[in-house]
Order: sequence, then structure tokens, then C-alpha cells
Amino acid sequence: MSTKVGSVDPVRTAAALFESPSRGFAVSLWDGTLLPATRAGSAVGQVAMRHPRVLDAFLPPSERRISEAYLDGDLELEGDTIGLLVAAARWEGPRMRDRLLPAALVSLFRRAAPRAGDGAFAGDPGRPHSLARDGATVRHHYDVANDFYRLFLGEGMVYSCAFFARGDETLEEAQDAKLELVCRKLSLAPGERFLDVGCGWGALVEAAASRRGAEATGITLSGSQASFARARLARTLAPSQASVVVADYRTLRPRHPFHKAASVGMMEHVGRRNLDGYFGTVHRLLAPGGFFLNHAIADTSDVATFHWARRREGGFIDSYIFPDSDLVPVPLVMAAAERAGFEVRDLESLREHYAETLAAWLGRLEARLDDAVALVGRRRARAYRLYLASSAAAFRLGSISVFQLLLAKRPASGLLEGLPRSRAAWYAPFPR
Repeated sequence: MSTKVGSVDPVRTAAALFESPSRGFAVSLWDGTLLPATRAGSAVGQVAMRHPRVLDAFLPPSERRISEAYLDGDLELEGDTIGLLVAAARWEGPRMRDRLLPAALVSLFRRAAPRAGDGAFAGDPGRPHSLARDGATVRHHYDVANDFYRLFLGEGMVYSCAFFARGDETLEEAQDAKLELVCRKLSLAPGERFLDVGCGWGALVEAAASRRGAEATGITLSGSQASFARARLARTLAPSQASVVVADYRTLRPRHPFHKAASVGMMEHVGRRNLDGYFGTVHRLLAPGGFFLNHAIADTSDVATFHWARRREGGFIDSYIFPDSDLVPVPLVMAAAERAGFEVRDLESLREHYAETLAAWLGRLEARLDDAVALVGRRRARAYRLYLASSAAAFRLGSISVFQLLLAKRPASGLLEGLPRSRAAWYAPFPR
């Protein structure tokens, strides 16, 4: 039964908001009313509104308020989570007609201020990408709980996208292939000094040392990740073979230059204004003839995935998942790398691989959502479900992509050693 506020009937308001012919998903309301999809080929499932107050997030539509309605449980995604978000991204959005003005005015006076806390970033208030604030933003994302990440990453604790070379791999096999691909592209050899910038839980450091015999060093700003990685490495490797330190790449002063370096899923934290310093620092840390593999997500569209939802109050990902993240278009990345003195040797998009990886992570998280809630609380568990699903939708739609950029620091002679004559050597059958 509808609950009227003044002269506003929320059921009629919802029907008017969602009457667009481009809506490829069904909407169920708090009173049992079902608004069927209005476009053929609709997503399997429905968006469920549990309370009339959800309408406040759509009058006008705000990305942050809609996401917070989901985190609070007032909005639910039932069925194919990624498919629903893909359909929502293709939707032209709520129709703000004159007859909705009374409802919009009621919503304006009733609307709560943007939240702080309850999983939102409330760390260092300093300048974005300063040393102190970067440390706070990294800890906000990665120091949630190692056991929580293990629920969906698996025992290998490998973050960023996997590499599904054949398409029939398990997630673990595909993540192992990603580690192998990075080592192959860098032509890692025994005894070479290798740096992993933003090493996560240590999977690539371990692979570089155990598979290639490199002297591997990983750096991270997360104390939780560093503790996990050190325990992982200590099980099979000597300290002289592999180590992890809590350090910022900008303050790293090694005793000797590195022969090879990689950054996998870390550049998103750098910010486009700092790209020259980022690439310049890595260039300085490498010996002449060294290689650097930069693996990062990039914005590939001029249009936001959910273009109809305003972001004036802040975006969901920036507020709850990756504060200060910046997905820099790949031409800007390549230009900054070249300004630092690097030679671009290869560029590869792994967009479809990341969409598949995120779908696998989401499936695991949804299957163990009760465990996730027990570990990190209901709102944060739901935040990660929304983050994984919305990111997968964005990769499927092509509004973001992920690229591996192989760079070389040319020696004085100009001759680079270790590069294969063709890419075929990189994609030879991967160990199973």
C-alpha cells in the first residue's frame, strides 16, 4: 500500500521515474508493485526498492545517494548483478518531468547530508597524493582484512586482472598465467634485481624469485599486506632472494639500481598530475637497458558508465573503495613515460580478461556474503559487492580498460637485450 507524503504518492512517483522505454531491467517496489522492463532483452533479475525513501536518491539521481541506499539495504540487486548494472548503464535515466516537481521538493527538504563514516573514507584531509594522504588512502582499501580478501581472491591473494589464455582456466590458473606473463614480458633472468611497485600480498615477488631466480623486492604502503607477504615469502625463500618493505616509491633509495620493475594495479593511486614524477622515479631506479612493465586501469570513454547519475556529492568508488583514484587515459600515460626517457616497446589491452576476473571474484563473494559480513560488517561487504559488479559492468561496456605497457630504459648503445623477436614467445602454452 502506498504511503503518501503530503500530496505525493511514492508509487506513482516511482512509476513516473522509471517509465523510460530504454529501461532494460525490472523494478519491484516496497508494496509489491512490479514495473516490468520496458526494453527487449532485459537483464535477468530486478532492482528491488525496499522503502519509499529510496526515491530521494533519484530526485534528482545521485550516484552516491543511490549507492548508499544499496549499502543500507533499502535498494537491492536481485539476480544477475552484473547484467543489471550493464542494463542500468545503458538506461537513459529517470525522466524528471514537471509532474515530479512536488516529489523532488519533498525529497530536497527530507534529504540527508552525504554520509561520513560507515565505510566511507575519512582519512588524512591533506592534499591529494601527498605522501601522508596516499598512505591513508592505500590503507583504507587494502587494510580491510586479509581474510576478507581471501574470500574472493582465493589462497593465492593475487589482485588485478587474471589472464585467461585459453578461456577454460580456473581463476587460480588464470592468475598464475598473469604472473607468468609479466615475468615473460620483462625477460626476467636469474640474479637480476627486480622491483615490484605496489606489491600487494607478494604474489609477483614470490613468482619472480621462485620461477626466475631474480632478487625480488616488493614495496607497499599497507602494513597488513607487508606482514602477509613476508610470511608468505619466508615459507619457501631466503631473505636474500625476496623481501617486502613498507615504503613509498618516491622515497626509495636502493643501494643498487634494479634491472627490471613492474607496477601492477598501483598507478591508479598516482594521479595524472604526478605521472611525470612517477615514471621519472622508476626510470631513475632502473639500470640502463632495464625494462618496466606498467599494468593499470585506464579511462577509455568520454562518458561515465552511469551517465545519468550526478556525482556532485562524490562518486561511490572514490568515497568508499579507492579514494583519490585516477584512471588516466593511455595516451597520457604513454606520453608521460616517454617524457621520462622510456622507450615504448609494447602495449596490450586486457579489458575482457578483467571483466571475467571481476565476475569470478563477485561470484565468490556473493557465495560467501555471510562470511564477509561477519569479517567486515554489512555495509562494507555490500560495498565490495557493488564495487566488483559495477567495475565488471564498466569493463564489459568498454568505459574503462586495463593495459600492460612495456617500457625500456635504453642504454647508451641503444641495444636492448632480452626482447624476443616476436610476441609469440610470451604466449607459448602456460603451465597448468
